Amino acid sequence: MTTSRYAVLAEGLRKRYGETRALDGFDLAVPHGMVYGLLGPNGAGKTTAVRILSTLVRPDGGRAEVAGYDVARQPRIVRRRIGLAGQHAAVDEILTGRQNLKMFGRLFHLGAKRAARRADELLEQFDLAEAADKGVKEYSGGMRRRLDLAASMLLAPQVLFMDEPTTGLDPRGRNEVWEAIRSLVAGGTTVLLTTQYLDEADQLAGRIAVMDAGRVIADDSPAALKDTIGGDQIEVIVQDAADIPGARKAIARVSAVEPTADDENRRVHAPVTDRVAALTEVARTLQDGGIAVEDIGLRRPTLDDVFLRLTGARAEARPNRPDTKETATA
Repeated sequence: MTTSRYAVLAEGLRKRYGETRALDGFDLAVPHGMVYGLLGPNGAGKTTAVRILSTLVRPDGGRAEVAGYDVARQPRIVRRRIGLAGQHAAVDEILTGRQNLKMFGRLFHLGAKRAARRADELLEQFDLAEAADKGVKEYSGGMRRRLDLAASMLLAPQVLFMDEPTTGLDPRGRNEVWEAIRSLVAGGTTVLLTTQYLDEADQLAGRIAVMDAGRVIADDSPAALKDTIGGDQIEVIVQDAADIPGARKAIARVSAVEPTADDENRRVHAPVTDRVAALTEVARTLQDGGIAVEDIGLRRPTLDDVFLRLTGARAEARPNRPDTKETATA
């Protein structure tokens, strides 16, 4: 039995697909017993990283350990200690929920009695006991996703990799999956979560790594990442897009940072220190300038702000990098 300080550890991972560098010196250290978010734009390398860490793809360079075992030299041991939930639920709609879990149990080489017992445990854990003997075709999207998570937990993995787990779900289904993930972590499982829903990462992750161009460019708690953007932000939404330059000038008077403009949503914002004085000054300047506003206010930075600030800056610095699609090469 091996022990390790980290549930997942990657050092300098590299992976090429033709001329494209999917991973280019990828480093990651995931502590035990938490949800760790992995964020990044399409083509950043998130899925490639998960495929390597779950032993589905071999890296071209670097090294990685999962649950204390080397993914390249000890893949069979790693596979016995992990679970993997992809973007779409891999369950059979013809079978019932119970039959699905028992079938997966037998595929995982559990005996018939043990597979049945484990299926019952997981149906209870994921709040599916009442629907256990219904056909999966009758399940909602959230129920199917929870059943898929239950299947990934049949061997009680130490580490669960979740790649875009709530893609396509409605808000209720997403909340159901979130509660299931929290339950898993409370039971001691470490979850590495890739997602493009930044509110999902904010809700679930104790720590977040932001990827771009095949490497991690930021790694901290959600609160600390937001603090890198600054404190409170003043935000103005003008009624007429032609007034965006005027709104930028008004906000620039009270912020040490150049205001950011979102032309499509007619939104201008920037960090400020003196909240009330800044809001009063901007409102007066807009009124004096005859600029009609749809909304004005103060808010805390979000992960969306962090993501756009970090990946937007990186995108400007990499004009020669081939355009890639996450589903194909990363």
